Amino acid sequence: MSNAEYIIGIDLGTTHCVLAYTSAILEEGSEPTVSTFSVPQLVSPGEVKRQPLLPSFVFLPGPHDVPHGGLALPWNPETDLSVGEFARNRGAELPHRLVSSAKSWLCHAGVARTEPILPWDSPTEARRLSPVDASAHMLKHLRDAWNHEIAAGDSKARFEEQDIYLTVPASFDAVARELTVMAANSAGIENLTLIEEPQAAFYAWIESQKEEWRKAVRVGESILVCDIGGGTTDFSLIQVTEEDGQLSLRRIAVGDHILLGGDNMDLTLAYAVQARLAEKGTRLDPWQFRGLWYSCRAAKEHLLADLGPESAPVVILGRGASLIGGTIRTELSRSEVERILLDGFFPVTGRDEFPKEKPKVGMREMGLPYEADPAVSRHLASFLGRQTESSFPDEREAEVSFPSAVLFNGGVMKSPLIRRRILDILQQWNGGETIRELASPDLDLAVARGATYYGLARRGRGIRIRGGSARPYYIGIESALPAVPGIPAPIKALCIVPFGMEEGSSLEIRQREFGLVVGEQAVFHLLSSTTRKKDQAGEIVEDWQGEIQEVATMEAILPTSDTEEGGRLIPVWLQSSLTEVGTLELRCMARDEDRNWKLEFNLREQQ
Repeated sequence: MSNAEYIIGIDLGTTHCVLAYTSAILEEGSEPTVSTFSVPQLVSPGEVKRQPLLPSFVFLPGPHDVPHGGLALPWNPETDLSVGEFARNRGAELPHRLVSSAKSWLCHAGVARTEPILPWDSPTEARRLSPVDASAHMLKHLRDAWNHEIAAGDSKARFEEQDIYLTVPASFDAVARELTVMAANSAGIENLTLIEEPQAAFYAWIESQKEEWRKAVRVGESILVCDIGGGTTDFSLIQVTEEDGQLSLRRIAVGDHILLGGDNMDLTLAYAVQARLAEKGTRLDPWQFRGLWYSCRAAKEHLLADLGPESAPVVILGRGASLIGGTIRTELSRSEVERILLDGFFPVTGRDEFPKEKPKVGMREMGLPYEADPAVSRHLASFLGRQTESSFPDEREAEVSFPSAVLFNGGVMKSPLIRRRILDILQQWNGGETIRELASPDLDLAVARGATYYGLARRGRGIRIRGGSARPYYIGIESALPAVPGIPAPIKALCIVPFGMEEGSSLEIRQREFGLVVGEQAVFHLLSSTTRKKDQAGEIVEDWQGEIQEVATMEAILPTSDTEEGGRLIPVWLQSSLTEVGTLELRCMARDEDRNWKLEFNLREQQ
């Protein structure tokens, strides 16, 4: 058990970062309390203010962009960059100096994520950061702010010494998660556990309900967690089960990585404002349009906030000698924002209307790979169509029930009209049956608070969501048969992850050995099934066509010793581990156990 004084949960969001915490030292019978840390940050040159949200923006000023000493922080008077509210606001005026959406860039495999590439379209001579470094700067700000406010004079309370739970999208692949860990390590965070954001949001709901959560759900039902943040849309299904007479929860399905969220919506609003200005004869250049994009983001956040205004200003700086005189001013109304977002991103669609594929242009910019179809409702139909029994009416045992309740998360969900639209669509798909909403405690703070509660649950002080595998997984084993001209050797399916295997657990397959090819290029086939739920670890399925599908292949050259020739077969037994963030690790253990080889697959990409 850790000696930490605090459990800290961090939401490293695309738009905002949030830090929540609770005491890790609890007396028997005491009730843990989760608190939100108000983060000191620069709000204007020379002015520091504590706020619950730290905007996820890094401003890299030029020599004349900020007054001398204007970036000073209580713990770092010599800093040469800014993170937080001032960074967002000043960066909207100077977009070529603003790093935004770093979290989305972390999962973009088409760019060098550890190289200084952001701001993406800034001039070549401009200062830049890598997505990893930008994320690290946000985490460093949280670390330093905590140490300044909480740990002053108490070395045991220092941020680096606490149990820290950092959230990631459920759909982040293994590389994006590893880069997130790299950013955390760069910020001095070593004692780190990752948790999926939709699960964290659900933990926050449990924490807010206390013991009443058991009255709000019933055995057998499925709950959809619909998390739409600044950069991604995440779907998860949680099933309510019963064990030994007690209610329990199991995460049974996770959606694809969908790069669709508030960024897309901000851009849509910017295009709408640009068109309105063009009708009046005002045209914007690319630099001004980028500033308009950021200004629309700020307006949207104000308008969709609780008790938000009916309209919000949109300001774009002019170009030329007289910037003030050339400033362009307009506004967005709340009704206009909600209409644009509802029609464009949440259209009423059928349960069998899936995302539309569009022909790809042969050459394109290497920007973020946003989803081609912006309709969240169609992506939701695709997710539920793969998971619920409605897709397999003759095989109800193989799938789960259609969700009867929804927990919303993410800033986009602040609009009651958007939440109502999603509920209405789900109700239509469910034959008119009412879909109820589980009230989120706070759409901005829930993920960080839920991550903190998860830390308590791991210490036995809360309800734990079980995340067993929603399907079995197999590794392809080539049959040892004589070669036949024109016919490849049959591939058998060896079960390495049985249905329901708990995440964070491991198992060994020792009942027989297999030959592992080392020293030359080899292909490993990962297979899965949505119908076979009784296969046990180590069971081999020979005739699996129609029931088991190939979901991924990995090409690798596994290392040999100095005395071994390439292409040699090493007798091995297998050990499989399912991590809590969706990675399948398959270790091939040599007979003498002095060597092993690890294969790693990201299962979140396959569900």
